[in-house]
Amino acid sequence: MSHPDELLVDIAAMVESQHSSRMSLTVVVPGAVITGRLAPEAMWKQRVAEVLRDSDDLRRFSTAFTGGDPGAGGEEASPPAGRPTHLHFHVARILQGSFGIPDTGGMYRVALSDISAWTIGDIGYSDQ
Repeated sequence: MSHPDELLVDIAAMVESQHSSRMSLTVVVPGAVITGRLAPEAMWKQRVAEVLRDSDDLRRFSTAFTGGDPGAGGEEASPPAGRPTHLHFHVARILQGSFGIPDTGGMYRVALSDISAWTIGDIGYSDQ
């Protein structure tokens, strides 16, 4: 979509304002179907920063998500004011045939303008 679906933007704004990570959503973007739970941007950035800080090779990149010292666990940067431009998925999977990748779920940031279709809920899949 060249213009994000306003209903989806409203849902993203509600996730941000309520600081809730319980909303399940499935989206279609070019080349992928992503299913999982939405998280507020600040929560998503904090989780990504934690993963990066745990890696000796990637620790320095955590500052891109927190704006602070890579060794510190300080406050994350606040998301920009205004309407959301991205969805932030956690415990999410890319559906590929009958498989969800990765098995344990991943962290994805998806531009609202790239979403061509969506539905409420986490689409199940079978590993059999």
